Amino acid sequence: MKIELSENRVLFKNGSSSQEIHPFWLRERVTNEEYFDNNTQQRKFDPTFLKTDVEIKNAKINNDFLEINFNDGVNFKLEINKIIQEFSKDDLLIQSIKKEKWDSNFNNIEKYNYSQSMFESKEMYELLINFYKYGFVIIKDVPTNDNFIVKFANSIGSIRRTNFGEFFNVKSVPNPNDLAYTSLPLAPHTDNPYRNPVPCIQLLHCITNEVSGGFSTLVDGYTVTEDLKKEFKDYYDILTKVKVKFKFIDKDVVLEGWSELIKLDENKEFKQVKFSPRLDFVPILEKSELDLYYKARNKISSMYNSNKYRIEFKLIPGDILMMDNYRLLHGRTEFDTNEGSRFLQGAYIDFDSTEGKLRHLKRKFNF
Repeated sequence: MKIELSENRVLFKNGSSSQEIHPFWLRERVTNEEYFDNNTQQRKFDPTFLKTDVEIKNAKINNDFLEINFNDGVNFKLEINKIIQEFSKDDLLIQSIKKEKWDSNFNNIEKYNYSQSMFESKEMYELLINFYKYGFVIIKDVPTNDNFIVKFANSIGSIRRTNFGEFFNVKSVPNPNDLAYTSLPLAPHTDNPYRNPVPCIQLLHCITNEVSGGFSTLVDGYTVTEDLKKEFKDYYDILTKVKVKFKFIDKDVVLEGWSELIKLDENKEFKQVKFSPRLDFVPILEKSELDLYYKARNKISSMYNSNKYRIEFKLIPGDILMMDNYRLLHGRTEFDTNEGSRFLQGAYIDFDSTEGKLRHLKRKFNF
């Protein structure tokens, strides 16, 4: 990909194809001090007030810059690499982090030690890179006093508050409004599939864990669905097409949302899994279609619950498990409350928190 000039026309060349860049597209990217605030990275002018028939009087390429004089008297320089990046239409940082598939053989759990300064460190940059690679990381030795999870989450971005509160306590209680607040085992599931939008990232902070059971379990939904696509294409296809209703009922709220169990992006690639069979309601379809759908749902459930894909580990006090709720399914093994206390605190943040922090650290350390 490169930029070329032809008779004061700026061309973007990609292989054998070539297209002219609209002069107004270039004009509204002027970064002269008179027109652009470098501190906020915002325009000082409103481009919708400009005439769109602006023309280029002359242009030249000088080293890594495109220098342009417009017919309205504005002259400026623009980095050629910035033009090329915009034409790629990709988030070059986030999209460049390749997802690493994993199953029960995975033994490279990324762990980081907490410090007050970690949020502005190179280590936090590495932590976030690995979070996007594997879908989760563990941070150790995090203070367990004063609902510290709130401070931790807000140091990455901003907490996503839900009807469960700014944070929530995961422990066995009488008359719970969710099975998470019992000592029962929890099969692999994603959180809050009934919300719009679904919280992206879950943080679970271990405060106490005195029981012999209660192991945390994780399954990589990306690995499972890619394997399903390869081995059972008809099952994969119907799970990416049929939308089911997820529903949560509490005394103060009724939440509903419709979604496929496997959501794809605009390129038909993996975007998100939703799985919580205690909360889903399949729509009325033709009998033959439902026959296929139920077989497909059973198959993916058996894969999610299989020893082939699940990893287990025990969180100890001070551990925070940070996991991608769009990619991973999580659960826990059963435990006996007579043995002692198992108490975790949870909170949610969204992808703009981790993406914003990652881009900031990349800029800060010039990676």
